[in-house]
Amino acid sequence: MSEAIVASQAPGTDPSVPGASGARQFWRRLRTQRAALVAAAFVALLVLIALTAPLLTAAEGQDPTTYHPALVDSARGGVPIGPFGGVSGSHWLGVEPQTGRDLFARLVHGARVSLGVAFAATLVQVLIGVVVGVAAALGNRWVDQVLSRVTDIIIAMPLMIMALALLAIVPSGFPRPVLVALVIGLVAWGSTAKIVRAHALTLKELDHVAAARLSGWGPWRVARRELLPALAAPVITYAALLVPLNITVEAALSFLGVGVRPPTPSWGQMLTAADVWYQAAPQYLLLPAGSLFLTVLALTVLGDGVRTALDPRAASRLRVGTGRKREARA
Repeated sequence: MSEAIVASQAPGTDPSVPGASGARQFWRRLRTQRAALVAAAFVALLVLIALTAPLLTAAEGQDPTTYHPALVDSARGGVPIGPFGGVSGSHWLGVEPQTGRDLFARLVHGARVSLGVAFAATLVQVLIGVVVGVAAALGNRWVDQVLSRVTDIIIAMPLMIMALALLAIVPSGFPRPVLVALVIGLVAWGSTAKIVRAHALTLKELDHVAAARLSGWGPWRVARRELLPALAAPVITYAALLVPLNITVEAALSFLGVGVRPPTPSWGQMLTAADVWYQAAPQYLLLPAGSLFLTVLALTVLGDGVRTALDPRAASRLRVGTGRKREARA
């Protein structure tokens, strides 16, 4: 993935995005991609649901942690009582087996945790990656070599194993969602640094950047005034593709029992206890799994649309709803 993004910028070109006119061109290109617009609408709705989760559960009259033992059949092992897993006017999506906790409340609050962890981890990855990548590109040969080798080591480390090790040794009192976001971000910034360094090395050879360096500007002034605005497009593109990846990593860590812990709901943590109920209460498995699948799919489609809109020379990899003919005419 990273190699494709680096290759999308031809050497000797200026990938900077102008202010107002650049934004108008971006939105015009993005509007030609129907799939990306549908994905953006879905992501916006999901974010709105996550932000208003307390209001939604208050409207239902439930919360994600209260047990309702009277709503499950203890004689049958805790299967929800009633049709469709206990769906009713008080429990819009039914209840959780064994505990009777409200599934709608846990699902929308789980969206807050899963999305929050993914966005926070992406922010940490981008910040570290940009700093390391720009420093490697602007530094001398020794600085570049040291930072590049450190980046290679970070990339070579198995993400899941390192995350499992770090999460296992941190005291349990530390807020778990914050910890998961920090661990993912601190372990997985290497690819971002590689991409930023490659773009920054290309930009450093451009006339206006070379003139700024020859005029006596310091490295960080050159980075702030000349490199960072031009790096916005590739960094935003790669960040959009990192968010769905981080959602799946958080879900995998929670599924393995080292991520978000009960009673805090997350989609991965819900899936941990749902695998034995797919026959007796299928909605307990299908709701978090379906939400996770649709969210990752929408974010991936949106990330591809953002990549294509920011770099019109790179054709979208998606065949459905990308509006290639209208984009070519624009």
